[in-house]
Amino acid sequence: MLKIDVHTHILPKDIPNFKDRFGYGGFITLDHYQPCSAHMVRDDGKQFRDIEENCWEPVRRIDDMDSSGIGVQVLSTVPVMFSYWAKPAHGLEVSKFLNDHIADIITEFPLRFAGLGTVPLQSTELAITELERCKEIGLAGVQIGTNVNQLNLGEPRFFDFFSACEELGMAVFVHPWEMMGEQDMQKYWLPWLVGMPAEVSRAICSLIFSGTLERLPKLRICFAHGGGSFPATIGRIDHGFRVRPDLCAVDNPHSPRKYLSRIYFDSLVHEAAKLDYLLRLVGADQVMLGTDYPFPLGELEPGKLITSMPYDEAIIEMLFHGAALNWLGLDAGAFTNG
Repeated sequence: MLKIDVHTHILPKDIPNFKDRFGYGGFITLDHYQPCSAHMVRDDGKQFRDIEENCWEPVRRIDDMDSSGIGVQVLSTVPVMFSYWAKPAHGLEVSKFLNDHIADIITEFPLRFAGLGTVPLQSTELAITELERCKEIGLAGVQIGTNVNQLNLGEPRFFDFFSACEELGMAVFVHPWEMMGEQDMQKYWLPWLVGMPAEVSRAICSLIFSGTLERLPKLRICFAHGGGSFPATIGRIDHGFRVRPDLCAVDNPHSPRKYLSRIYFDSLVHEAAKLDYLLRLVGADQVMLGTDYPFPLGELEPGKLITSMPYDEAIIEMLFHGAALNWLGLDAGAFTNG
């Protein structure tokens, strides 16, 4: 059975020194301190994360995919590379560098990878320009952050970008980053454990309440990490909408529950009861395998949670590839020799 992992991250092996190129800092470089391993380092010298060869080497990734039964990975950059805080022209240059890298890998291994680009959302005009180029170079969609310099995705300035995604048929993958309140909860890895789920719910609610999803019914949008805390708190969100319409329904008169049938989620929820709840909430045709490969907070045995459930074959097929193909706008034939 074809298995498509929609949530995987990749970097180029060598990243330019953008600080020297642009004249200011904040960018990520890689310090290959030993074979097959590297430090992700901000150009102020602060270490962000350690990574291994499977984060940049496609052949190594394919070995991992073969050993875990994954047929196709959907590649996207590591969110720290979004660089929304950079000057727009510089953000565009970073995006082009990352997108060309992913496109090159897909060209080399077309049966094993699909790709999502990144765009400089600090400028809607430039983001649309790069979105169009992403389509031209063979990417199936884009990955974006849950906020843009702490602006919510439902802000009017971003609507034209989402409209362009709908018009071009480009899938959108929303991934948490720059978590709100991060500086107030540095201990215990709380930004990743608490902030990330909240960030995803923030993005979903913003896009619903602003009317963005109402105005773009054909937008194919997926939210990482099983939608974060949104599915578990939809009751509270909907209740708040109904009892305080003066605060919640100011831009969109429709209940948040209306949009449960319009959005996709990955399966990265870490426990069987949550996966089962998510399927009951939205249906298997809106949930797809996602692992956050190659990072430790992801699913370390891809697809194990899905196969542990007593679902019939049709549901498993939908989770493993059916929903993903629909979201990406692709046909399974794109990943076969015949």
